[in-house]
Amino acid sequence: MTTWTPDPSFYPSPRMAMKAAPEALAYVAAFDPDRKTPDAIAVVDVDPKSKTYAQIIATTAMPNAGDELHHFGWSACSSCLCPNAPHAHAERRYLVVPGLRSSRIHILDTKPDPKQPRIVKVVEPQEVADKAGYTRPHTVHCGPEGIYVAALGNREGKGPGGVFLMDPETFDVRGQWEMDRGPQRLAYDAWWHLGHDTLVTSEWGTPDTFEDGLIPEVLLGARYGRRLHFWDLHKRKHLQTIDFGDKYQLVFELRPAHDPTKAYGFVNCVISLENLSSSIWTWYQDGDKWAVKKVIEIPAEPADPDLLPPVLKGFKAVPPLVTDIDLSMDDKFLYVACWGTGDLQQYDVSDPFAPKLTGKVRIGGIVSKATHPGARNGALSGGPQMVEISRDGKRVYFTNSLYGAIDPQFYPDGIEGWMVKLDADPNGGIAFDPKFFVPWPAPHRPHQVRLEGGDCSSDSYCYP
Repeated sequence: MTTWTPDPSFYPSPRMAMKAAPEALAYVAAFDPDRKTPDAIAVVDVDPKSKTYAQIIATTAMPNAGDELHHFGWSACSSCLCPNAPHAHAERRYLVVPGLRSSRIHILDTKPDPKQPRIVKVVEPQEVADKAGYTRPHTVHCGPEGIYVAALGNREGKGPGGVFLMDPETFDVRGQWEMDRGPQRLAYDAWWHLGHDTLVTSEWGTPDTFEDGLIPEVLLGARYGRRLHFWDLHKRKHLQTIDFGDKYQLVFELRPAHDPTKAYGFVNCVISLENLSSSIWTWYQDGDKWAVKKVIEIPAEPADPDLLPPVLKGFKAVPPLVTDIDLSMDDKFLYVACWGTGDLQQYDVSDPFAPKLTGKVRIGGIVSKATHPGARNGALSGGPQMVEISRDGKRVYFTNSLYGAIDPQFYPDGIEGWMVKLDADPNGGIAFDPKFFVPWPAPHRPHQVRLEGGDCSSDSYCYP
């Protein structure tokens, strides 16, 4: 009798995922902000026992220049074990790597040699536009029904943005996901509560409002994203919108509880037009509706205008600019990246409505330019940006570049790329690994990190 054995890196529950062996490799999206040389997926050795620990050991270059690799993901993961759409024969093998600017999608095979992923298919922008009606693919999630891709623009690069599906076997574009989008127009992130048949989406803006940098008139006019949208996951129908209010701009990263029995999650708001603060909000079920509550507010820091970039001089302050968050697998710790001030903060969110600050490090920052024990240069540019957590919650990785056209608006002297690692205490507290500082070779800058075998923002689970 023929039997199928599930991929050993698929776990039915987050509790079991936490018991997995430590990762040995990290895959990192690296892009050329000048769009003159091809972007690449870099492979970083994260095994402390290795002779090449904390080094880039390989790169896989894209076939074209100008993609702006941004967020990417696996074609299959632990959600393949869900009872409503089981795919136990699938493998965590292929990386789905979109170009945010080019709308080109690259499929990389990691199985023959995980240290040397190779491109096996390229989905051209025209296929995405023709079959799904979207461009600017931004976020990739492996789901029970296939590969979900959130895109920021329509066929013409305007609104609405939305979600489309790809076949996890052939990587063909299946088509637009929404059956009834209701009032939703702007897009950014997309994730779900599989146990509650609910998909959640957030907002940034249409490509013409960010591809050449943030537009002050759009920001101050509160015309960037400020809403969450809730959907029936299986009927593909819009259910509810929550508007944060016109003083809140750029409602970005969605981090639902990993425990599928829990119906709450966290989202960051990058900036308040009232006081330049950043905030973290908890969304939750309130009866038969969804609601949000602001649970963290991080204030701007006063600063000498002479030390600030032109966009901030008049404000005489450094905004935290929380541009990414990540939630540990046990739903206990939330990590908050303050790209403006240079802080990476750790909060105990065991009570999701009453977070407690339990750890903080500072590196880079618009004014502080804080260094790292493993850095050769005294002043570092950029700040904590894309954050990823190991499945067991003991290691936290992050990089320092946000987006090619936005980096110089806040770091006009340029950003020299780097990647670092923190050691996390299970009881709270974080510290730099002094041996892990990866200076990034120009002209590339690093962005999203994916860990071999999965991480805390790659997988979703159907069992507690």
